[in-house]
Amino acid sequence: MKIGKATIPRTSICTSDEHTIVVRGRDLSKDLIGKVSFIEHFFLLLTGQPPSAGEAAVLNATLVAIAEHGLVPSVQAARMTFAAAPDAMQGAVAAGILGCGSVVLGSSETAGRMYAEIDAKVQGGVALNEAALAVMQAWRAAGKSIPGYGHPLHKERDERVGALFDVARNAGTDLRFIAIAEAVEAQTPAVLQRDLKLNVSGAIPAVLLGAGFPVQALKGVPILARTAGLIAHLYEEINDPIGFALSYQATREMVYEGDVPAGFGAHA
Repeated sequence: MKIGKATIPRTSICTSDEHTIVVRGRDLSKDLIGKVSFIEHFFLLLTGQPPSAGEAAVLNATLVAIAEHGLVPSVQAARMTFAAAPDAMQGAVAAGILGCGSVVLGSSETAGRMYAEIDAKVQGGVALNEAALAVMQAWRAAGKSIPGYGHPLHKERDERVGALFDVARNAGTDLRFIAIAEAVEAQTPAVLQRDLKLNVSGAIPAVLLGAGFPVQALKGVPILARTAGLIAHLYEEINDPIGFALSYQATREMVYEGDVPAGFGAHA
């Protein structure tokens, strides 16, 4: 990201005066509150345009698909942080979100960027399978993984993939990125020497890009979805705390492999 040269802060998202709050050109109180869903509002905030019914349905489905994922590292980080600082839910949520990277939560964005590269080749006249293979080979040659494929538990296609694809088809949004995602899936044996199936991180950009969602903001969808899940876990932590239990488990399982001073443990 380039450091901007602007000397005056500018925004097209929101302004207000004594009587009116304006969001993307609309009166918040008169035009939006009670009249649009949060999903529609999010899309409007991001793109400046209200979503079609199909675009809203697809975005909503992706958020539902990944809001909860069990006691994954981000949830454990949040719950242990909350156990230590129960007066700061915002800090615990932040602890869970800070781990959004290439392995957890961020792979949807990376997959979307790969799909966009393939789409650019297809729009330039290259056959779909040929374009998918070329981009995948280039990514591997550059030392990059192929994001959105394979899962430690779901060896066949993650069931959420089919569910999201069905939503997109029923919504009438552009399906070309689903075709791209499936073309990549078909090429995984040739490129990776393993037959890896689509997972939810590959399905999310496939449906969102077809619903007009900008590739640069794809990481925001899992961040937004997981925030809801983290709040649920932190509410549970208030009533049924396990944050310290998680840390105790780590201590019990720890194996120390460093040096010790003479006599260490003699009085154990």
